[in-house]
Amino acid sequence: MKCRDLDGILVVSVEQAVAAPYLSSRLAEAGARVIKIERPEGDFARGYDHLVKGESAYFVWLNRGKESVCLDLREPRARAALGAMIARADVFIQNLAPGAIDRLGFAPADLRARHKRLITVSISGYGEDGPYRDLKAYDLLVQGESGLSAVTGTPDGMARVGVSVCDIAAGMTAHQAVLQALFARERTGEGRHVAVSLFHALADWMNVPYLQYVYGGKEPARPGLSHPTIAPYGAYEGGDGRAVLLAIQNEREWANFCAEVLRRPELAGDPLFATNSRRVANRPALDAAIAAVFAPLSREEIVARLEAARIAYGRISSIEDLSRHPQNRYAEVATPAGPVTMLGSGILFDGAANEPGPVPALGQHTRAVLEEFATADT
Repeated sequence: MKCRDLDGILVVSVEQAVAAPYLSSRLAEAGARVIKIERPEGDFARGYDHLVKGESAYFVWLNRGKESVCLDLREPRARAALGAMIARADVFIQNLAPGAIDRLGFAPADLRARHKRLITVSISGYGEDGPYRDLKAYDLLVQGESGLSAVTGTPDGMARVGVSVCDIAAGMTAHQAVLQALFARERTGEGRHVAVSLFHALADWMNVPYLQYVYGGKEPARPGLSHPTIAPYGAYEGGDGRAVLLAIQNEREWANFCAEVLRRPELAGDPLFATNSRRVANRPALDAAIAAVFAPLSREEIVARLEAARIAYGRISSIEDLSRHPQNRYAEVATPAGPVTMLGSGILFDGAANEPGPVPALGQHTRAVLEEFATADT
């Protein structure tokens, strides 16, 4: 199935790495035509690894359904070619280093002055103003700057979130902004400039610990696989050494958990555990009581009790577990190295997912696109 809701929308993207390619990949999946402008040596994400039949996992994930055009934008003919594409585009995206797109002659304000309906999108590390605006930024650096590292890990030390969460947050934020801008253009006939930064996209996600600290004086802890303000809500091992995550959300569930899972109904009224605040304050004693019950049980025996009691839980999956998870959806993607099966989209339309387009080889569409835009001899 292809829900081509953005059919007829032309997107030109001078992009690299993760954040901007995430945005343009979602537009491509919705039916937009996306022309990806790569430097002659290619988007450096092509070289992050070579584990997917010789292709990069990042590149395969984020570049399906696009056209690859190689341009050396230091050259006048290449800049003229890009200008011709932008003149016909609905959306122009860029995530080059701070100031680079302006120096090349494609400042978003200038483009929009010439092309009234154009939506321009700039994705940066720290935004277009403020003292950090000229800094380069990459995902892990922003995890640190945004305070995410301070709330991620264990009491023994901080940890990196295991995926490029700042890049993804910026790409997701930009995606919703572009859709909003396209909707507004239908009403006004005018485009607009969209500015998204990794720092601000992730800082928005950090509002709960921010508000707790600024207004409540609470310094967030790094609780590992436990919730910082709800208990029990975390990981517990069975006697087989395999862990399950469980979550108690209210006092009714807590009483049910004590009676049907722990089979110790008296714990529900214990003064140490009578409210969520008391359980959080006495977490070591709470965890010890749960561990004592779970010690002789396997993980699947614990899961059976949790299911019978209708307590929310999740197994802690390895990547091997994920690769064969019974709830997975899959999509087959054509790549230069052959077909690849990847995890499917998180979205279904009327019960079906969009079919992903092919991943382009480096410069695969350069000649055809230049000829189409009548710039091969410019």
